[in-house]
Amino acid sequence: MAQQAALIIPKVAPKGRDIGFALGIVMILSILFLPIPPFLIDVGLAFSITFSILILMVALWIQKPLEFSSFPTILLISTMVRLALNIATTRVILSHGHQGHDAAGGVIAGFASLVMSGDFVIGLIVFLILITVNFIVITKGATRIAEVGARFTLDAIPGKQMSIDADLSAGMIDEKEAQRRRRELEEESSFYGSMDGASKFVRGDAIAGLLITAINVFGGIIIGFFRHGMDIGQAADVFVKLSVGDGLVSQIPALIISLAAGLLVSRGGSTGSTDEAVMNQLGGYPKALMVSAGLISLLAVMPGLPFIPFAILGGALGFFAWAIPRKLAAQAEEKRAEEAVKAQQVQETEKDSVKSVLKTPEIELMLGKQVSTRLLGAHQELAFRVGKMRRKFASQYGLVVPEIKVSDDISVPDKAYHIRIHGTTIASNTVRVGEVLVVTGGGRKPSVPGDDIREPAFGMPAVSILETFTEDLKREGFHPIDNVSVVLTHLSEVIRNNLPHLLSYKDVKILIDRLDPEYRKLADEICSSHMSYSGLQAVLKLLLAERVSIRNLHLILEAVAELAPHVRKTEQIVEHVRVRMSQQLCGDLADNGVLRVLRLGNKWDMVFHQALKRDAKGEIAEFDIDPRHLEEFSEQASKVIREHLDRGMPFVLVSSPESRSYVRMIVERLFATLPVLSHVELAKGLEIKIIGSIA
Repeated sequence: MAQQAALIIPKVAPKGRDIGFALGIVMILSILFLPIPPFLIDVGLAFSITFSILILMVALWIQKPLEFSSFPTILLISTMVRLALNIATTRVILSHGHQGHDAAGGVIAGFASLVMSGDFVIGLIVFLILITVNFIVITKGATRIAEVGARFTLDAIPGKQMSIDADLSAGMIDEKEAQRRRRELEEESSFYGSMDGASKFVRGDAIAGLLITAINVFGGIIIGFFRHGMDIGQAADVFVKLSVGDGLVSQIPALIISLAAGLLVSRGGSTGSTDEAVMNQLGGYPKALMVSAGLISLLAVMPGLPFIPFAILGGALGFFAWAIPRKLAAQAEEKRAEEAVKAQQVQETEKDSVKSVLKTPEIELMLGKQVSTRLLGAHQELAFRVGKMRRKFASQYGLVVPEIKVSDDISVPDKAYHIRIHGTTIASNTVRVGEVLVVTGGGRKPSVPGDDIREPAFGMPAVSILETFTEDLKREGFHPIDNVSVVLTHLSEVIRNNLPHLLSYKDVKILIDRLDPEYRKLADEICSSHMSYSGLQAVLKLLLAERVSIRNLHLILEAVAELAPHVRKTEQIVEHVRVRMSQQLCGDLADNGVLRVLRLGNKWDMVFHQALKRDAKGEIAEFDIDPRHLEEFSEQASKVIREHLDRGMPFVLVSSPESRSYVRMIVERLFATLPVLSHVELAKGLEIKIIGSIA
């Protein structure tokens, strides 16, 4: 309410200023009727010239036209001042013109002698030229610009009003900013509308000046000849000089104000003072300056033309063409430095603000004090390997992994590190600083003394040995792993296990936008008719959860488009996509063209088949397996799978298509990285090698 009241209550002018302004207007009106002595006429004419120069300077220095919104009112006042002075000088010229050239005051006499050089014909010609320039050139152009500006401004008001309301509704601006924009829009429409009418004042003033001068000339000659006994030549000399001098004194301020009006309405949408708007655009093209300098220099050496003026101008243009690019480069460098300083200040402010706490890194590697000293010492190597890891994920899985923030934290133990996803600690481990790791896998151990531990990424048996024995380990045929490699391997495996959590809605939109136009259109058709973009995101997440690459997104979209019109369950769509991508699935899992397969025995095929409960339509409604069977299967599967894993050869587990997802659900809790395929997902043309079965 206080803000609204502030908008309604008008500003109070300083005490006495309003009364003085009113008295000034009354004084102007009184000049129309009361006789004025020559001394006061000189003061009034000097004031008119000063006032017009002030208006022109203000029009040059304002940043935008609305800053001089009172110009139409000022234009009316200045026009009335000149007309009142014209009437006063007409009265004096016709009444006392017979007394000589100084009868109307020193200002008119001075202009008459200065411009006419003693010959009233010259003065008459100069006066007519000024009238022509003011009336036909400047005033007519300014009037047309004001008319067009007013028309287009008024036509654009509804659209601008809607834009302000839309920004306010979208929350881009607040109510205070909306009020400011509406007020500015009202002022703009009022200004251009007033300028359209005020430009007529200037045209009328020019016509009135011409008529008043003609009346003074002919009326003065008649009065001088018949009333004061002057001959025709003497009367013409005196009254023409006085009338033309009066016309010049009136038309020069009128010409200046016409120029100010033209500059004001022709500014359009440019901001900044007039010199900035003009000089920056004229001098913003060094090539144009260079070509102009060449042409002017060519004119300088042409026979019959003066050399010095063209040479000076050509040299000046050439100098500006050379200096301006360097000045622009220096300004750009200074601007970049200022922006860098501002960005750093903003970053420091955000770092210290409470809002920064709400911004959680998607992937974060938090290091203890000793680990930080050890790893961050090789910061360049660490950054290079992290970048290489992200590129590997992008090429392997078709997903750009978010930036990985590496920092130290006092809450982490000195010799430990934590891996966080979306601010939650997913994995942690203790680093044996100053030691290397040798993965044995339960096989032969080094002869060098060390401690038996578990490798953090895959949980495989390993031995931790001091770095001083690295060369001895290599001679024995082992491959020692340094601390950086251990941490990054663990980080890589954690990221691989959490790929579905890292695929955001924004990432899905980016991946689709990178496709060819035809596939972008296909994605839009799928997500507008059969499922949403979040549904497509769910399909991709389920694929990534089983480490299925989504790099061939166009094939995934084609497979989704085949089933999405008929099926709503995401799991069924994913199974169909897997079948369509069988060539990629098997190709990524095969070893030198050979896919090693561990079968699900007939007994367990039957158990899983009986656990699938179907509804009246024959579709799977639920999975209900006996807990004893579940426990027995887990024991047998763990034993068999562990035996094959210890051999170090990659393989996959194969089951029936209907039970595949449920077998995977059980097996992933025992062996998270073991792929589970169905019979229909085995690609053609691939060598299948059965290595055993769970039975």
